Amino acid sequence: MFSPRSPRPVLTASAAVLALLLTGCSQSDGGDSDKEPSIGDVPTLLESRNLTFPIAPYIADDRQLGLLNEAQDVLVDQCMQRYGFRYQMRRKADSAVKRDYNRRYGLSDPAEAARLGYDNPQVSQAQKPPQQPLGPNEKLVLYGLEVDPSLPVPKSQEEAEKSDVATTVVGGQKVPAGGCLRESSLKLWTPTKETVGSMVAQGFGMDSFARSRKDSRVVKAIKSWSECMAKHGHSIDNPMDQPPGINDSNISSPQAITLAKQDVECKKETNLVGTWHTVEIAYQKRLIEQNAETLDRAKKQLDERMKLAASLIAGS
Repeated sequence: MFSPRSPRPVLTASAAVLALLLTGCSQSDGGDSDKEPSIGDVPTLLESRNLTFPIAPYIADDRQLGLLNEAQDVLVDQCMQRYGFRYQMRRKADSAVKRDYNRRYGLSDPAEAARLGYDNPQVSQAQKPPQQPLGPNEKLVLYGLEVDPSLPVPKSQEEAEKSDVATTVVGGQKVPAGGCLRESSLKLWTPTKETVGSMVAQGFGMDSFARSRKDSRVVKAIKSWSECMAKHGHSIDNPMDQPPGINDSNISSPQAITLAKQDVECKKETNLVGTWHTVEIAYQKRLIEQNAETLDRAKKQLDERMKLAASLIAGS
């Protein structure tokens, strides 16, 4: 699920591709795209960590991404072995990781605010072990040739197996475009031309979040929150931002803790989280309904991807 603090997927989209995706979302919305969806009753909410979203089943969560990272590293190692090398940077998934929307709408946990101020205790992502120095051929196999980024390299593993664009040869064997790192990504994320891009469902989530931010009901709630903060002497109009004067050097200082507690109290007083979450869900539901076929394909492919990841990890 997309979140402003979510980790990027294994195979990320460029800014240009992402912009295209979001444009596609807007175009697929139909004639009602500019109308604000109805939302019904708004529940009273504060903490966002355990919120649920209808788009979530279509997007790999943090636990699944950990498994996909591990599986992709298995594929890199398998590729490297074809040339007589091993991949030393393989990661292990953390089975304890779960979906977490903490700070989706800014700081909203009273206990965190009182203890940490604006510091974010987000669990660190698993780090790769240090890479040993690579010989010239080993580096070439891992990363592939340095080529013009505008070169039309294959966009799927199916196409890559039939193409010699940006390839080279090591030890009498063809090294694919982008080396073993790119091959592993294509095998896991884009095996065929029919694969729904991993960023498509993510793009719908990002689009619904962006739309909800501009929705009149959210704008009103944010304004009320900002006015509440002003009563405490703070001029701030974005609940996602750290307030002026708070930075890494004083993020958990007594001053930051006092301000953070006021921030959360204002979110509670204005029901900012409840309003924003309800509105965002409405936009997500509309996008899901209008893009049902694409998202159904994305969900099936995610399930297949997870089965492949499980088999790769079990066999490694």
